[in-house]
Amino acid sequence: MIEFNKLVPELIVSDIKKSLKFYCKVLDFKVEYERPENGFAFLSYNGSQLMLEQDDYNLSPWRVAPLERPYGRGMNLSINCPDVAALARTVLSCGYELRKPVETCWYRENKELLGECNFLVLDPDGYLLRFAQALDPKHKPHDEL
Repeated sequence: MIEFNKLVPELIVSDIKKSLKFYCKVLDFKVEYERPENGFAFLSYNGSQLMLEQDDYNLSPWRVAPLERPYGRGMNLSINCPDVAALARTVLSCGYELRKPVETCWYRENKELLGECNFLVLDPDGYLLRFAQALDPKHKPHDEL
């Protein structure tokens, strides 16, 4: 039995087979279950969960408006990754481009700086994915914040 996260994004995709190849063969997501007759798959990766659904191009309450590339404008999905550098190398070796190369970023949370190594990649429909690997936090004196 799958334990579902409290929030699970569902992405409408233009080609479920192409998307599954990208997510599973390149990024190493696991198919938890699927309904091929509906063009649907439920995926997981390192504690993250994601649903993919083949677009049927029909009017539906689930579609807010017609989709245009890139899909998911104004949103990025941050996905915890145990080894960002290795995954970025795999993405590149499979012929995909990084939207942003691996870099280290620090973000202030109250009196601590939280760091992560991350990179950005677009999925086949243009959804923006950020793979992030946490670094040990840094404590900063109040006058340096």
